[in-house]
Amino acid sequence: MAYYVEALSRLVEQFMKIPSVGRKTAQRMAFHVLNLSKEDAENFANAIMDAHDKIHKCSVCFNLTEGELCPVCSNPKREKGLICVVEGPRDVIAIERTREYSGVYHVLHGVISPMNGIGPEQITVKELVARVAGGEITEIIMATNPTVEGDTTAMYIAKLLKPFEVKVTRLAYGIPVGADLEYADDVTLMRALEGRTVL
Repeated sequence: MAYYVEALSRLVEQFMKIPSVGRKTAQRMAFHVLNLSKEDAENFANAIMDAHDKIHKCSVCFNLTEGELCPVCSNPKREKGLICVVEGPRDVIAIERTREYSGVYHVLHGVISPMNGIGPEQITVKELVARVAGGEITEIIMATNPTVEGDTTAMYIAKLLKPFEVKVTRLAYGIPVGADLEYADDVTLMRALEGRTVL
């Protein structure tokens, strides 16, 4: 990228670190940032730093939050005995869009994937078991993505939870195999929640 000034090259390289962003998209983003007013550029940079500094994991469900608890965990109207287990925070947003789910969540922050060196210790499986062991949990809905890794993770967790005699269900396959929850439409997600099955 010798034909770029150094600062622009560095900006393009930073945008390329975003998943699914290739060189051309990164270049468009970089040129967009260059065309911002100084005030807008500062607001953009401050928003990134603000999010980085203030957002952390909820102490109960590991969803993203600015407070001690996320908005779902701190809502007294949510069914605390019903836990929907998801791979990541974007999946929480996808399910919340349906406005059909009244329970709480547990965010794994990944799935078991030996090929990528990710075992149960690298995700929040231990913390989920501790929540169930605490009692008062009536059902666990496994809402991992319908992929090999997602299914493996769901089955592994179901086996771990068997001694607690808690009902463990899986989202119905209204969601296409190999698809991500964040891209599913609201009706598909709603039907998948309604048609969940026991593991």
